[in-house]
Amino acid sequence: MKVAELIESRRGNWRQLDQMCDRMERLGKRRMTALEMARFAALYRACCADLALSESYQLPEATVRYLHQLVGRAHNQLYRSRMFQVQAWFRELLVHVPRRLFHDGFFRLAMALFWGGFALSWFLASPYSPITGYAKTVAGEEMLVVLDDMYSRPVNERADVGMMTGFYIQHNTGIGLRCFALGLLFGVGGLLETVFNAVFLGAIFGHMAYGPHADNFLTFVTAHGPFELTGIAMSAGAGMKLGFSIVDTRGLTRSASLRRAGREAMPIMGAAMVLFALAACIEGFISPSPLPYAVKAAIAIGSTILLFIYIVVLGFRRPLETATTDGTQ
Repeated sequence: MKVAELIESRRGNWRQLDQMCDRMERLGKRRMTALEMARFAALYRACCADLALSESYQLPEATVRYLHQLVGRAHNQLYRSRMFQVQAWFRELLVHVPRRLFHDGFFRLAMALFWGGFALSWFLASPYSPITGYAKTVAGEEMLVVLDDMYSRPVNERADVGMMTGFYIQHNTGIGLRCFALGLLFGVGGLLETVFNAVFLGAIFGHMAYGPHADNFLTFVTAHGPFELTGIAMSAGAGMKLGFSIVDTRGLTRSASLRRAGREAMPIMGAAMVLFALAACIEGFISPSPLPYAVKAAIAIGSTILLFIYIVVLGFRRPLETATTDGTQ
């Protein structure tokens, strides 16, 4: 029998090992019987041999990539450690997550919906809008009055900077978490939440940017805006990945499809939390400071460049998780 045919005949074992990995990741090894653990170990050793043969005979790249992933998952279950591995998480955040984001259609959709809706709502709330009273309709007159009063004085002269900073951190992080969680409603909940917040925030920015206190408002929001708003879109994309995995299972059971999507979505959500933390540091120490606006604008530009490098430059290479059990991409 040819090596390619031999490898092809082993796909049933790979699927069984994949399912056992899913079960162990969900329930742990303690729920496995001795016979099941013995079977798992045998499948793992056989998969290692299949991987070696696949690499030696230069079988399709998708098959080799899938076997690498499967062997790694099985290895982690057999020899897993409860210690937090800093190096592994750095590799996850700096190598795997950028690749997933760059090639992830849900993230692209979330970015298009959020930034597109944000820009359109900003325009409709501006003096050039064909719709009169748009910002008041979207955000509410009471909210606009509060914002106008809040930014009536320079930020560095206000006594409530700490309270304001805490409010923005809680509010925008909460938006990101809601976009992520509501994505579980078959993806539709995440879509609606993303559009709603894009429209709401855009209306506020459009109203304030052309109002009498525009200088104070822009001085405060410019520096931390790129990290914070991109974190919201990233959270929405991760949530939609979870929700749509229930609809399009790619041949798996719904629970297995959701678990697989969760393994990819959670590190993305972790990266979004890093963005929220960075935005919070900027918002707490730089945004309300008396630094010139040019410095804050430079920080915003630098943040945007860093995001471009993280998502596009680091993420340009093909992600490792694109292979499936049937060798398709």
